[in-house]
Amino acid sequence: MKRTALSHIHEKLGAKMVPFVGFYMPLEYTGINDEHICVRTKLGVFDVSHMGEIWVKGPNALKLIQKVTSNDASVLFDGKVQYSCYPNGKGGIVDDLLVYKFNDETYLLVVNASNIEKDWNWMQSQNDVGAILYNASDEISQLAVQGPLALKAMQKLTSTKVEDMEYYTFKKLDFAGVKDVIFSTTGYTGAGGCEIYFANEDAEKICSAVFEAGKEFGIQPIGLAARDTLRLEMGFCLYGNDINDTTSPIEAGLGWITKFTDNKNFIDKALLLNHKTNGVSRKLVGFEMVDKGIPRHDYEIVDSNGEKIGVVTSGTMSPMMKIGIGMGYVKPEFSKLNSEIFISVRNKNLKAKVVKLPIYKAQ
Repeated sequence: MKRTALSHIHEKLGAKMVPFVGFYMPLEYTGINDEHICVRTKLGVFDVSHMGEIWVKGPNALKLIQKVTSNDASVLFDGKVQYSCYPNGKGGIVDDLLVYKFNDETYLLVVNASNIEKDWNWMQSQNDVGAILYNASDEISQLAVQGPLALKAMQKLTSTKVEDMEYYTFKKLDFAGVKDVIFSTTGYTGAGGCEIYFANEDAEKICSAVFEAGKEFGIQPIGLAARDTLRLEMGFCLYGNDINDTTSPIEAGLGWITKFTDNKNFIDKALLLNHKTNGVSRKLVGFEMVDKGIPRHDYEIVDSNGEKIGVVTSGTMSPMMKIGIGMGYVKPEFSKLNSEIFISVRNKNLKAKVVKLPIYKAQ
């Protein structure tokens, strides 16, 4: 079981530690609801050092990225981040990822912890253009500081202006006395904030500075459990649940990151264009429970006659809304907004309705 450079700090803070995709990670500290609400209303810190980082460099870096990812990376400018996915050659998804452009010959791909080896092998197998690949996953730590007060607090740790940074951009800067930190206005919570990348040896120093800077704003450490409820309220896909090797990005509502422009020829382009043009047999939707109950992964979705029409991929009790919410694949005719669906919970079919994402709408 791998440990991040900050595992001992989580233990000191009283985290409930659990095995997670090969890492020893904090599940929760003071409780899911408390941590979740802290991020939505103030700010919280997640250790996401288990995520993977793969550098793509050289004159043909963009050429490889354009081939293996669904989004159009040619529109990126230096300092811009893009959400994308790797089509797998069979209409499914190898992984979803972030693409960071540093310059025309330097890109950083941030991938899911569970897929680091799989993604690395995929990139290598597809690299027929001589791009330079380097897997830096074991050398980089990452903190996600999320919440409406996150950037205000983090501004105290750098002389570079970060409070006014646009969503999905990044800067390389001096942070907490450490040079060349990557500071990115990205995140998986929908609450605003940043993700900060740095060398493992600087982890303790930066973590300590982050907590000190956020103290006056009510900063708290946040575990994986609240990370999941936060992303689900936003309708963000979780690899392994909502998307996987058998789900098409078109089915998953990721058509917006699947670009069919003339200048971009990517793996599965023709197949996915067919999905877009001729339709798919299922669609990923967000839903709210109408009846009292909590949907869970793999629960059946049925129609008013009890006929199976789909399956729940993610579900929870929303800490902000105080009702059951979820995501799942349904037949296309049940994917329209306000469609009535039923979730099979312990042999009872409980009413729910399809809603527009994000599921939780901040007031």
